[in-house]
Amino acid sequence: MTAPSGRTGRPPLTEARKAEIRLEIARAAVELFVSQGVAATTGEQIGQAVGVSARTVWRYFPSKESCVRPLFSAGIDVIAARLREWQPGRPLEELFDPRLATGLLTATGPDGTTGAALVRLTRTEPGLRAIWLQTYDEAEPAFARALAARAGLPADDLRPMIQAAMLNAALRAAVERFAWRSGGDAVTGEAEVAETMRSALAIAAEGIS
Repeated sequence: MTAPSGRTGRPPLTEARKAEIRLEIARAAVELFVSQGVAATTGEQIGQAVGVSARTVWRYFPSKESCVRPLFSAGIDVIAARLREWQPGRPLEELFDPRLATGLLTATGPDGTTGAALVRLTRTEPGLRAIWLQTYDEAEPAFARALAARAGLPADDLRPMIQAAMLNAALRAAVERFAWRSGGDAVTGEAEVAETMRSALAIAAEGIS
């Protein structure tokens, strides 16, 4: 018996469901990376942890290291949104309160420790390091657009571009320093990570003398 006309196979996934699957894969991948290492983790294992096939994993991501990209991107999106809401005349370091700073490390789960562990892995795993740096590189234009809009400047103006580059570098340095030096307990240390970011932004705001 043939299927009724116009009803063949499963209905296509919505974009929201695709995003959910990507995040599920990302969280499973980082849990495996942290617990057993990147080299020992396979696409099959990542898929099994989510309940999908390895083929599905590769449909969403070109490599196992790239599976963590949604987790890195989530923190960047938080910062870009906050920049758009930042009131003119306020110091840049006031962008961060403890909850916002902690959010940069808790995309992987509720306790934040896995997120910090993932950042620490970028120090020793070249594949993860490449994804980490690429994510920040691609975030910079978003930061520049937000800063330009806030200042009423054209999107390609040099000043917001330079400011975005400084902000980007300060944020990355702060997150890495916290994750590498503190052990990364982002819940009990949320005030510490927020202060680290505020200090980094204050240094960036001083410019080069």
